[in-house]
Amino acid sequence: MNILLIGSGGREHALAWKMAQSHHCDQLYIAPGNAGTAGFGTNLNLSVTDFEAIKATCIEKEIHMLVVGPEEPLVKGIYDFCKNDEALQHIIVVGPSKAAAQLEGSKAFSKKFMERQGIPTASYAEFTADNFEAGKAYIQQHSLPVVLKADGLAAGKGVVIATTTQEALDCFSEMILQKQFGAASEKVVIESFLKGIEVSVFVLTNGSAYHIIGHAKDYKRIGEGDTGLNTGGMGCVSPVPFMDAAFMQKTEDRIIRPTVEGLAKEGLEYHGFIFFGLMNVGGEPFVIEYNCRLGDPETEVVLPRLQTDLVALFAAMDNGTLEDANISFDPRSAATIMAVSGGYPGNYAKGKTIELPAAAEVPKDTLVFHAGTISSGEQVLTNGGRVLAVTAYGENIGDAVAKSKQTLEKISFEGMYYRNDIGFEFPC
Repeated sequence: MNILLIGSGGREHALAWKMAQSHHCDQLYIAPGNAGTAGFGTNLNLSVTDFEAIKATCIEKEIHMLVVGPEEPLVKGIYDFCKNDEALQHIIVVGPSKAAAQLEGSKAFSKKFMERQGIPTASYAEFTADNFEAGKAYIQQHSLPVVLKADGLAAGKGVVIATTTQEALDCFSEMILQKQFGAASEKVVIESFLKGIEVSVFVLTNGSAYHIIGHAKDYKRIGEGDTGLNTGGMGCVSPVPFMDAAFMQKTEDRIIRPTVEGLAKEGLEYHGFIFFGLMNVGGEPFVIEYNCRLGDPETEVVLPRLQTDLVALFAAMDNGTLEDANISFDPRSAATIMAVSGGYPGNYAKGKTIELPAAAEVPKDTLVFHAGTISSGEQVLTNGGRVLAVTAYGENIGDAVAKSKQTLEKISFEGMYYRNDIGFEFPC
C-alpha cells in the first residue's frame, strides 16, 4: 500500500524507518519530512495542517494509509476531514477523531474525562478570566509546589511547576491576563504536584481493543542532573527498570483499560496511539497527561525495540483484528541522546552544516534519527532546536548510552550540545 506520513521530526524519521521495513509498504511519502526521512521515502513540501493540500496529495499518490505524527493536525480534525470526504473515506487514518484528540488538546477535558472514568490523577481546578480572582484565592491556599497548565496546545511550554505562591500568582496572571500562550491559556488548570518518577507508556488502540507497544523514560531538562529549562526532550531510555510486571499490571488495570473503555462509553472515535504520561508515586501510577500520538524522543527508543510489523498493526487496528495481533520486543535496552543547537531551548541559529559519519562508521546496533535537519545540495543543515537523536541498543541502559555517545562523538555542527548523563539512574 501507499502511505503518507505527516510530520518532520525525529518521531517521523523513526516511524519512516520502521514502516519502510514492512512488506505492506509499497510507496512511502513524508510531508514535509527532513533530511533523514528522505532515505526511506519521498519528502513532500506540505504543511501538516493544510488539509486541502493533503487531500490532493492523497488522491494524486493513491494513498491507502495516512499516519499522523504531530498533535496539531489531530486536534484540528484531520481524521474527521478524511472520514467526512467521499474521496478519502477509504484511507486508513492512524490518529483519533477531533473529539477524542481533546485528551491532549484540552487539559481541562482530559481531567474531567479521568474524573468520570475513575482514573488516578492529581486533584485540580480550572479557571478563566471570568473567575480570575477565585483562581488567585485558590493558589494562595494551595500547598506547594503547585502545577499550572495552559489548557490548550502550547508547543510543550505551557506547564509551570511553581515553588512559591508568588511565582504561581505571577504565572497565572501571565497566562490568563497577558495571554502568554494566546488562546491556549484562556483557561488554566491548577493541580497538585505529584512527587515521583515520570514515565510514559504507549498504546495502539481502535477504541475497543488495544496493545501496549512500549514504555520509556524521557529527560526533559536541558542541563545535566535534570537542571535548567524544560525542553522537548534531551534523551530517552527503554525499558525502564522499575516498570516491572506488578507496576505494569496496575497501570493496565487502573489506567489503560479504563481509558479505552471510557472512550467507547463516551462515543469518542479513536484509531491510533495513546501516550500515557505517568508519575510513579511510591509504586502507584498516576496520569499526569495524555497525548494523542507518539512522543518524541520516546518514539526513537520504543519503535527500535518493537519487533512486530508496524504497518500490519495499523491494518489490524483498522480491520478489527488488533486483539489477535502478536507483539514482540527486542530484549535489549535502547537509549537515545539528542544533539541540540546552541542556545536551545531559547534562541538558536539554523543552517549550520552537520558533519555526519559515513554509514560504515555507524555500528549496526546504532541508529541516527534526524529531527531538525534539512538537505541543501550535498550538505545536511540544522533546521531546528533538536537536531539529531542517536539511538543505540545495549545489554543494559548504561551500555546503550555509552554506545550512543560513541557515535555522537563522530558528529559535529557549530554549537552542538548534548547531555552526557542520560540514563544516569540506571547505569547497568
